[in-house]
Amino acid sequence: MGLMLAWRQAAILAVLFAGWPAVNVQGRQAAEITPLDPTRYTWIQHPGAQVPLQTPFMDESGKPASLASLAGGKPIILDLGYFHCPSLCGVTRADLFSALQQSTLRPGQDYTLLSISIDPAETQNDAAVARRSDTMPFPLLQAAGLHYLTGHQPSIAAIEQSVGFRAHYEKRYRQFLHPSGLVFLTSTGVISSYLLGVGYRAGDINAALVQARSGSIARAALPILLLCFHFDSHTGRYTLAIFKVLRLMGILAVALIATMVIALSRPPKTR
Repeated sequence: MGLMLAWRQAAILAVLFAGWPAVNVQGRQAAEITPLDPTRYTWIQHPGAQVPLQTPFMDESGKPASLASLAGGKPIILDLGYFHCPSLCGVTRADLFSALQQSTLRPGQDYTLLSISIDPAETQNDAAVARRSDTMPFPLLQAAGLHYLTGHQPSIAAIEQSVGFRAHYEKRYRQFLHPSGLVFLTSTGVISSYLLGVGYRAGDINAALVQARSGSIARAALPILLLCFHFDSHTGRYTLAIFKVLRLMGILAVALIATMVIALSRPPKTR
């Protein structure tokens, strides 16, 4: 148990430290590394809280819509990010869609997916392009039930605050810094559960939707901070901090296994 606890803590720390951005200035690696304040870019989970479903947005077709009008009396998967994100948002949606494609549940019939842009500058055209691009590899998800929404800052802020989503726009990097994860709502907009980070599985998605459909409220999820923000000072491009996380977690896993093998291979002590 002690080893497993240490492994879990080390993994969480790896995620935290992988989000620190480095800056490249005119081809030279700058010495400045800005530490992040996790309280400004994280989830403050609110299981059982009510999300304001009447908040006005615009869907990908340009029609005014509220979350309530799009939900259709079904449980809701709420995805917060933005469509021009150069880092993790597209990967998160692709990972989610891959799990949904393998799921036994279908959009429009068993659930509604609402992907809301946190960038008030994005438009319905951005939403439409992102929806086409995201769903192209997943034919089972190209039907109704998936909506990409844009809106004004007050509407975005209302949803962010209700689900405990904290984000910040970094002017230096022209990018939003925000956590990754999904929120599952009941058909009436009550927060049923959270899935944080990335790496979604069809079974977890099914279970969360079944729970949301029944109106059950889960405990707060394990607090994982996976930031959608990174700048590669060697290539001059924004890349996924998650790869560094996975690499470090792999090293930690090997070390843990080696420790367990050594411990189990020792002969028992004789009294």
